[in-house]
Amino acid sequence: MKLFIFGYGYSARAIAQELAPDCDWIAATTRSEKKAAAMTAAGLRAFQFDGESPSTALKEALTEATHLLISIAPGAEGDPVLNCLREDLKQLPALCWIGYLSTVGVYGNHDGAWVDEDTECRPVSRRSVQRIAAEKDWQALASELDMPLGIYRLAGIYGPGRNQMIKLDAGTCRAINKPGQVFNRIHVADIGLAVAKAAKQRHSGILNVVDDEPAAPQEVIYYCADLMGVPRPKEQSFEDADISPMARSFYGENKRCSNIRLHELIGGILHYPTYREAFAHMWQTDSWRKKD
Repeated sequence: MKLFIFGYGYSARAIAQELAPDCDWIAATTRSEKKAAAMTAAGLRAFQFDGESPSTALKEALTEATHLLISIAPGAEGDPVLNCLREDLKQLPALCWIGYLSTVGVYGNHDGAWVDEDTECRPVSRRSVQRIAAEKDWQALASELDMPLGIYRLAGIYGPGRNQMIKLDAGTCRAINKPGQVFNRIHVADIGLAVAKAAKQRHSGILNVVDDEPAAPQEVIYYCADLMGVPRPKEQSFEDADISPMARSFYGENKRCSNIRLHELIGGILHYPTYREAFAHMWQTDSWRKKD
């Protein structure tokens, strides 16, 4: 396997680490010169990519890739990779699989009802509207190429360096209660597990990458506070909470996401089926703090 990743962020890094033993090489893009240097030092083939001007070296590496993973968010003008490399992607002789990291936000609001991969998408936020448009653009290209395309709709991502314990420790965590509101989550290690399995199987189709138990956000915060032995934050009503428009928009999408197909793909259980196993492990191993 020769894996090329557009966008070497939190989730993509976990996927790359999971797939590293199966890869001849892994190449990835970043906007940052400093991050590119760190990626090179870690053994990756790193390329700077601003979403507009791919280098000749980047294009040459693409021609060798067998697996392509897209982990860059679309914008108002569409998917940046397709915008500047669509014709190049049609001429990759070794390519045999494409993976696209999306979001469960594309389902929109279902008033707490269960949704699965066949549920109608009713995106509410602008970013979710852009995501579903990008999904369709990648599906069109994959259909034209007769190429397996896996679309992985991720729930709220957390893990070391990105979790409620950090805010609790800093005293900045708030427990916001909107009655009936639930979210799914997914630990970054389980994103790595799922997408690595998918890449090795050349999985095609849409998959919810979510945990086993949708839960109210304040329940997770209280569990973490109790683990840490710190006071539970005072509960605030959603109506009275002073939160950003983006944060408020997340509460407009209330649903429970099924992961039956995810379990079928991985052939077993997740590393962290619920937030309880995940936070208990991070607390016990002191891995919840930010790691470089």
